[in-house]
Amino acid sequence: MGVLSEFESKRLLASHGVEISRDTLAHSVEAAVNAAAEIGGSVVVKLCGPTLAHKSERGLVRLGLDRPETVRSAAEELLALATEEDGEVSLLISEMVEGHRELIAGVVRTEQFGTALMLGLGGVLTEAVGEVVFRLLPVSKADCQDMIEDLGAPALLAPLRGEPAVDRDALVTTLFGLAQAGCEDEIEAIDVNPLVIRDGRPVAVDGLVVMSAP
Repeated sequence: MGVLSEFESKRLLASHGVEISRDTLAHSVEAAVNAAAEIGGSVVVKLCGPTLAHKSERGLVRLGLDRPETVRSAAEELLALATEEDGEVSLLISEMVEGHRELIAGVVRTEQFGTALMLGLGGVLTEAVGEVVFRLLPVSKADCQDMIEDLGAPALLAPLRGEPAVDRDALVTTLFGLAQAGCEDEIEAIDVNPLVIRDGRPVAVDGLVVMSAP
């Protein structure tokens, strides 16, 4: 099996209608600073590569950077943390997507049941509630709507802390896009965590696509 980098994974998901954060791949510190300026506002800087599936565990993510000097410092630190085992790496510059609600979604392939679409509560709610629902692929948009209903978290989907209710049509589009990608033979698994609800719409902030062995 092969793993796509976060940048490649999110681009693949975007091609299936999944809304993703604004990202730019930079191959130098100066390019990272320029990319952050172009995106504007607060950004996230991550070390990016196909071997870096668990960046947070290694401290390879810097959040909330809103000045050129902080972006420069973060980029230098992250490149210095790369190891020989990481192979070729680059810097992923992303807009800082913020919201009070997070979901997790993806596609899993099992020997017993086949391939399934997954939707669950993310962030701190994952441990507090532990609610996850599945549907075997292929699915219809009606199936995706049923998954949202079965999640059993109406308070999470309603207006919250000044934010509008979750746009269910947009969430259905996201789930259906994940399902379409998951039906491709060369894709083994998809993990979107978190799927941040920003202004009611789900945005894939991080994504990982695992490809089947050739």
